Amino acid sequence: MSRKTKIKLTDFECNLLINGMNEFRNMLLAEGLPTEDVDELLLKIIDKSKN
Repeated sequence: MSRKTKIKLTDFECNLLINGMNEFRNMLLAEGLPTEDVDELLLKIIDKSKN
């Protein structure tokens, strides 16, 4: 069962979240770990932030 949660973020908070997720993704890449889940979440955040 999938659970969805909606939160409202300011532009600053959204950018902070995107940068933090990207740093985490880079860390995973450096360790040779999969990034598919982080990539998917990043794309969702970026897509929603443009609306």
